[in-house]
Amino acid sequence: MPVSPDYRPEPAFFDLGPGFGDAVRPAAFPETRLRFRNHRAAASVGLDALSEAEWIAHFGRFEPLPGQPGPIAMRYHGHQFRAYNPDLGDGRGFLAAQMRETPRAQAASDRVASGSAQSGRLMDLGTKGSGTTPWSRAGDGRLTLKGGVREVLAAAMLEARGVPTSRALSLIETGEALERGDEPSPARSAVLVRLQHSHVRFGTFQRAAFFGRADQVETLVEHVRALYHPAVAPGDAPGLLAAIVDASARLTARWIAAGFVHGVLNTDNLNVTGESFDYGPWRFLPGYDPGFTAAYFDHSGLYAFARQPEAVFWNLTQLAGCLKLVAEAEPLTEALNGFGPAYIRELRAAFLERLGVKSLGEASDQRLLDATLALLREGDEALGWEPVFHDWFTGFSSSARALAGPRARLYQGETFDAFRFALFEHGPDRPERLEHPVFAGPPEDLLIDEVEAIWAAIDASDDWGPFEAKLDRIETLRQARG
Repeated sequence: MPVSPDYRPEPAFFDLGPGFGDAVRPAAFPETRLRFRNHRAAASVGLDALSEAEWIAHFGRFEPLPGQPGPIAMRYHGHQFRAYNPDLGDGRGFLAAQMRETPRAQAASDRVASGSAQSGRLMDLGTKGSGTTPWSRAGDGRLTLKGGVREVLAAAMLEARGVPTSRALSLIETGEALERGDEPSPARSAVLVRLQHSHVRFGTFQRAAFFGRADQVETLVEHVRALYHPAVAPGDAPGLLAAIVDASARLTARWIAAGFVHGVLNTDNLNVTGESFDYGPWRFLPGYDPGFTAAYFDHSGLYAFARQPEAVFWNLTQLAGCLKLVAEAEPLTEALNGFGPAYIRELRAAFLERLGVKSLGEASDQRLLDATLALLREGDEALGWEPVFHDWFTGFSSSARALAGPRARLYQGETFDAFRFALFEHGPDRPERLEHPVFAGPPEDLLIDEVEAIWAAIDASDDWGPFEAKLDRIETLRQARG
């Protein structure tokens, strides 16, 4: 049997009809060499029973999974660096399948929309590099192997740091030589499959609004409400916007707590479930730097680290503008105004989670957030971003370890004293986690120099050892932090 009994197909987006996507044919690749298979992610949707040959058939040649109608390129528009582009859409990817999460995966998730617990979350399989579509424009519809490797690494580390994210399910090298202007050519090629809660983007609504299709906006509102935010009442577009605002605030706060810069926060790169996805020029911070950018072409710093909340809010206002076709402006504005308070609330929660301590209430939690940011700011790259969360995990319990460690000399002075006082007010959350061997070693980071070194080993000698070892360490970190 090619799939397990837990596999439950539900191609809901496909049922919306041709106004929202186009049936496409996947590329015929000259070879299909499996380079990465996410067994844990596969098990969460009942695909862990596939043999390697079946895996390649479904995720390299894209033979439809049972109960799936075949791939569609999703239609959407978007603002790219705040310039509207009506020529977007899935240009080198498609929606391959949708299925429900297994009961076991559902029980383990703390990111479930209220009301979906009985049926399991609806999950998408989306591709990157699977060939041309009607929306490819002048592109070749392909993905470089390096780009695929980078996405696998980014998604794994973000999950380990508590960020709602897509997961890389599969990476298959495809044997084509690609020409690229921003990296050495010819480049090796690959096709990636990601697993995430939804690929419905803000830009999906923008396309319907661009054509004045209030009926399509209403269809999307009901589709998204029923499947992803079922606590919202039918037809309540402002209520749906408020739910998306909350989810987006949570995502943005967790990017900041993780020290992550997405790089390209266009409206087609934000979705209705508040998940991070589509990793191009991403970076993790080496140290506190509000102006740190990930994309070499972001000359104005529009999507710099500290401007990410502003960018997400601006994108939410574009979504609200689309909903004006089916709702009054005042309740939509009220929903948008919830972003600021939600973001601050979620930022406090994200920093407490990263530090492994319990909440004491808004005032005390805010003091700890402010003190942590002050310590990170003063420490700059000398201290780094990630070491603080590693050294002081679970608070007071880490004192001896942190003050005897390699960064002990940086933990002194008034700024550190304020941080330590605020931290020690908070009791440890599950302090037994500190017994994991990962906390006896150095922090597990993912800075650009290491990413380039991992790729260099693959590129120069087809050595996948460093890539696989890094993923093993990231998975160990995820388990250690619980």
